[in-house]
Amino acid sequence: MTTRRALLAGGAALALASGVRASSPAPLRAALDAAAAMPHDPGAALALLAGFDRKGLPLAAQLDLDTARAGLAIDGEIVRRFAVDPRAKGPPRNPEHALLLLRRKFGDDLDPRALEGQLETERRRCAARADALFARLGVAGATTGARFSALWRDPRQAYASPDAAVADMNRWLAVMRAHVPALVGAVPPWCLNVAANPPTAADRTAAHYGYRTLPTPTQPGGYVPDLQRLADRPAFTLPSVVAHELLPGHMVQLPLEAAADPHPLRLDYAPGFAEGWAIYTERRVADAGFYAADPLAALGYLHWRLFRIGRALVDLAIHLHGLSLPEARARLVAWQGEPAYFAPFDADLARIVQEPMTRAAEMLFALAIEDSARGRSGTALARYHHLLLDHGRMRSGALARRARRV
Repeated sequence: MTTRRALLAGGAALALASGVRASSPAPLRAALDAAAAMPHDPGAALALLAGFDRKGLPLAAQLDLDTARAGLAIDGEIVRRFAVDPRAKGPPRNPEHALLLLRRKFGDDLDPRALEGQLETERRRCAARADALFARLGVAGATTGARFSALWRDPRQAYASPDAAVADMNRWLAVMRAHVPALVGAVPPWCLNVAANPPTAADRTAAHYGYRTLPTPTQPGGYVPDLQRLADRPAFTLPSVVAHELLPGHMVQLPLEAAADPHPLRLDYAPGFAEGWAIYTERRVADAGFYAADPLAALGYLHWRLFRIGRALVDLAIHLHGLSLPEARARLVAWQGEPAYFAPFDADLARIVQEPMTRAAEMLFALAIEDSARGRSGTALARYHHLLLDHGRMRSGALARRARRV
């Protein structure tokens, strides 16, 4: 039901929208705020944005407008066809509903068969690379997952203490920090002012682990890894965590996005972009040769990638093809052997059921960024990265349009 408050906000926004479309984003911001206040009436919310002309708006405002229009249109279709709240958790009604949820979280013009094929091709490529490294190291097993499980239990990969793990992460971070300009292009110096940090006494009391503090121009940032189950954090898995959580991953994209101040509707309708960027940067680091002399670190990267590809594939298979949870679990075990530290197989599958197409969208964003980066190098690649970073996240269509501008 539309509330009186939402109607009043909508009326104010319509009054603004009926005026001149100036280059100032203030009238648009007011209309977006009003649209966000009408979560149960996406059609009316979309109508508030109908008169706005994106031309002349700053790029961030253009992304706000484009993203909100696309997302609200899909929400309206979900409401019309299935009479459910598009934001509600829980399994979709049917595969058509699931595809609409994927469009909501990723972008339009989806070809699910092609996307599944792309994910499976990438899974096979990563598995073949991992198997070659295992053969080089003399690690045997019936499946790629079994080989990862064998390496997981190698006592030589165990840290003596949490402090030793944090020190190792900061050693890798120092290497990656020095190469951020070569990996993604120049970024503000304050984005590099980050570290892996041990938990504080208050963190330990509250069992608060695995969180980020974003850097700002005046404050350093950091990542406090969850090292409570140290045996489940073998050393070969942490270099890629540094690339993902710190540099050049989240600690580049998220602070720049915060400075761009995207409207909350943009965050809602492109939720997987930030994770996609971090997954992409893991591959950038690996492809740049950081692990060329360290096959164990290379295997750690491949395990993380197989984890993210695998959960995307089972997300699609469960919701589009009716794959059972036991079969999904069996596939994950065969592909990666051991679960990610924060995502035990059964708990992660239960979450995938309740948050359909979230994991798929994250990995598809990574593949979309990778696809558009392919063949670029030097200045062209750095410019592409900045078109993705300077104004905050975007949906897949906007990503493709920016790639074409380079």
